[in-house]
Amino acid sequence: MSITRRTILLGAAAGALATPFIRVRPAMAAEFSYKVANNQPLDHPSNIRLAEAQKAILEATSGRFDLQIFPSNQLGADTDVLGQLRSGGVEFFQLSPVILSTLVPNASINGVGFAFPDYDTVWKAMDGELGAYARGQIEGAGLVVMEKIWDNGFRQITSSTKPITTPADLEGFKIRVPVSPLWTSLFTAFGSAPASINFAEVYTALQTGIVDGQENPLAIMKVAKLWEVQKYCSMTNHMWDGFWMLGNRRAWNALPEDVQQAVADSFNASALKQREDIAAMNATLKTDLEAQGFVFNDADPKAFEDKLREAGFYQEWKTTYGDEAWAILEAAIGRTLA
Repeated sequence: MSITRRTILLGAAAGALATPFIRVRPAMAAEFSYKVANNQPLDHPSNIRLAEAQKAILEATSGRFDLQIFPSNQLGADTDVLGQLRSGGVEFFQLSPVILSTLVPNASINGVGFAFPDYDTVWKAMDGELGAYARGQIEGAGLVVMEKIWDNGFRQITSSTKPITTPADLEGFKIRVPVSPLWTSLFTAFGSAPASINFAEVYTALQTGIVDGQENPLAIMKVAKLWEVQKYCSMTNHMWDGFWMLGNRRAWNALPEDVQQAVADSFNASALKQREDIAAMNATLKTDLEAQGFVFNDADPKAFEDKLREAGFYQEWKTTYGDEAWAILEAAIGRTLA
């Protein structure tokens, strides 16, 4: 079954049931009923694959574990839900490591500007030593994290006013960025005017002109219908971003080992399938978005990387992350940044 067909079926079912979250009710009352939240729309591949994981866990645990899925920031903005995760108000949360850095500073190391040239490098790093380092940092902050990171994608810049073709085009540019020091630092180095806004408020911020542009992977732009409030899309590939599946430690430790294993296995398997879904979407997304009215242009990443180096961005973040983390990053990408 193709991603398009799954999307249509899931969207239709959601509309028909008019439910605030995705839920498959067990035949009997479950022993454990946990929530998972994210900021992605219902028809994003993450939620489609989470719905599959939900059913798989229910079956593997013989109805003992009931997972409720809350998409689209239904439980609050990312920073709010991170607080709920820590307190136990929500048991699982899919979150970008760059936003997670507000709690776990070095979790964001995958988000260093222009670090990854392609997906082969991304998965080798994130399924290897760099990902293991990040998970260690997250566990050290008191959270549980699953082994496999989900894909968000390479991020591109959109604008309502002009195409972004060179670093000079970003000077004075009002751009929305997620709530994270790394994102703010990146665009400040270009001379932009970054505004930290939670994703739930992005469409409105673009529509009302609070900001002139934003940056996200193409898949997010499609499901959020950003072509309605933006005109230009510049293929900068300035950052790769993903979603860690995070868990509340107390809630996790309350689960028997066999239930923990079923949950972890299903989450990790769904992450790998979601990566394939994003790859399939990426093959046609540019054409799809052009049909909706986006005007695309390519950008030379070297010019942007050189500007960051000139502005001291890489040296600043090498100091921030520390020599150990920076060495792991540079080993993972096979080149020196600073």
